[in-house]
This record gives sequence, structure tokens and C-alpha cells, in this order.
Amino acid sequence: MGPKLITLLATAIATSTPLIFACLGETLTERAGIVNLSVEGTILLSAMTGFAIAKYTHSLLLGFLGAAIVGMLVALIVAYGAITLKQSQVAIGFVLTLLCGDLSSFLGTPVVRVPGPTVPNFPLPGLQQIPIIGPLLFQADLLVYSSYLLIGLCWFYLYRTRSGLTLRAIGEQPAAAFARGTDVYFWRYFYTLLGGALVGIAGAAFSLDFKAGWSHRHTAGYGWIALAIVIFGGWHPLRVALGAYFFGVLQSLASVAQATIPQVPTQVFSVAPFVLMIVALALTSGDWLDRGLCRLPAPLRHHLIHLLQISPPAALGKPFAPD
Repeated sequence: MGPKLITLLATAIATSTPLIFACLGETLTERAGIVNLSVEGTILLSAMTGFAIAKYTHSLLLGFLGAAIVGMLVALIVAYGAITLKQSQVAIGFVLTLLCGDLSSFLGTPVVRVPGPTVPNFPLPGLQQIPIIGPLLFQADLLVYSSYLLIGLCWFYLYRTRSGLTLRAIGEQPAAAFARGTDVYFWRYFYTLLGGALVGIAGAAFSLDFKAGWSHRHTAGYGWIALAIVIFGGWHPLRVALGAYFFGVLQSLASVAQATIPQVPTQVFSVAPFVLMIVALALTSGDWLDRGLCRLPAPLRHHLIHLLQISPPAALGKPFAPD
């Protein structure tokens, strides 16, 4: 593997880190049966809040904490409207996205294009010297390393713990979980707020690391991409993470293409990853995928069907009312 390819992949991993937090946060929320469509607005508002707090307090930790609290507060509104009031989760999410986006622009005016703190690089001694793996994975910062840990923890929690089984149950069969003594309301609130906190951290990761600083609509589009990646990944932490990394690779390739083909307008390369991600989603859903898989040998076809199987939680978006 050449140095240029390693650099490209390392950049893709680093730039995917905010999406990892947002996607896994939304995965946990939707696994509990709640659709939080406010992710786009939450990322914008938390990115602005995290950057402003970190700048004025000179503390990155407080910046991330403030962003997580913003994410939790927005998620609390979603949870109250969806779980307690049993209103349309889609409508609540869209309204909050518009509200949070406008609030981020209005409240963030004093810190637009103002220099501020950023997450420092932190190569891991010993590990960074490992050929290929070292420069690829261990010459980043603590936020990137935390994303690795988060992926593993989410997978282990969902599929190797009793609490994870309970989480999947309240998203699949909440009535059955309630009959077995699970407080469906409490846990849906809990996972919605937890997911909101991770989305908030994703916002701070953009403004304090990946796209350091703040400007109007600083992270526009990434919230919708995060929601798409959750579906693309079939609500499975590992596949969701792969989807986020795939988008990071598309962004890195667009940057390389922009440098090598200067005659093409820069706007083309800035939107290309979003367009290609939508194309990938279209090709991996519906009849396109079915027709392609039918032409493969039976053993490979069955393996890929299991790998690409997309099955949303059965109770996703549905209000729960015990009989």
C-alpha cells in the first residue's frame, strides 16, 4: 500500500469521525423505536455551541460537554412529543431541524470565522510505528480513537449484553417487552437522549476538529447523510460505521480530484460525495439490488443477501400504548 493511498484512507477515517458519532447515536435511538429527524439541525446548533463554549472558556472538554447537552435537549423535545404526546415523529423532527438551523445562524453570528481551539493531534507511541496500520489508524487524535471504541462498544452492547437485547426488544416488540416488565417509556426516553448526546458530540467534532471554526450552515447536509447511512447500514453498528467510512473515502477522493482537475469548478467536488452516496443508497435498495444478486452464484448470493439485508425495527416510528 503506497504512502499516498495510506494518506487518503487516513484522511477518510479522520473526516468520518463526526459522522460515526452521529450515525451511532441515531442507530441507538432508532433501535429503541424513535425516529429523530432533527439530526441535521442538532448537528448545526451543537457545532456552533461547542465551538463558542470552547473559545470563550478555553476548554475543549467544556465545548464537547455543552454540545452534548444541546443534543440531549433537542432529543428531549423529540422524546416528549413522540413518546408522551404521541405526535408525529417526522413532523417534530423536521420542525426542530429548521428551528435549530436558524438558531445556529442567529446565535452564532459573533463567532463566525473567528479563530478558536481545535483538538490536537495525538499519535499513539509504539502503535504509530506499525507498518501500514500505524499511519492509517494511530496517527490521529483522541476523538478518532474514541470513535473506534464507540463502534466496538455499540456492537458489543447491542448483541452481547442483556441490556442490548432489551433495547432491540423495545424497538421490535414493545408490547412484549412491556409484558415482561420492561419500562418501555423510560428506556425510549433514555436511548433518545443518549443518541441526542452523541449527535451533539458529532456537531462539536465538526467545529472543533474536522471543519475547525464556525460559519453559517457550517455542517449543512451531514445530518441528512447520517440518517441515510443508518438506513444504508441496516441499523447495525458495524455496517453503519462502514457506511460512514465509505462517505469519508468519497470526500477524500473528491479532494484529490479537485487538486488534479483544476479546470472543473470546486462546487462539483464539494457536492459529489453527497450525490454518490445517494446513488449508492439507490443501488443497494429495491429491484436494482435484487436483480444484481440474482445473477450471482447461489452460495455468494445467500451470503450477500444476509450481509446487505436491511430490516428496520418493527416498531420504528410507532407510538406505544400499553393495553
